[in-house]
Amino acid sequence: MKLKVVEELRRALAVFAISFVLAGQIVWAQNLGQQPQLNVAVQGQTGAQPEGAFLNFINWIGNVIAPVGAGGAVVGAVISWLNGRGVGRWLAAAAGLLAVSGITRLIEFWITSGTGGVT
Repeated sequence: MKLKVVEELRRALAVFAISFVLAGQIVWAQNLGQQPQLNVAVQGQTGAQPEGAFLNFINWIGNVIAPVGAGGAVVGAVISWLNGRGVGRWLAAAAGLLAVSGITRLIEFWITSGTGGVT
């Protein structure tokens, strides 16, 4: 009987963790306000310019791919924990992907604020 209660608690924790990850994605969603942004790569540039294309690539990696991969790694850690396996590698992968996201955001900041050249 006690084993069944522990199994139910694990399942409830897994559902909570997955719901928490999904809710975080909704909370962090980008809000453009009342006006949609169409046909604009970067402010003052087009996607055909090297700076605009590179910044779009950095935005895509930092804002989409790495955070979604980190969320997947957290889900993998929860599933691994439920199966009684180690979770360290999954959590390390999630932390690494979030670090990649942070570094790409830093590069994005450097690109947008470094238009005046080195002084």
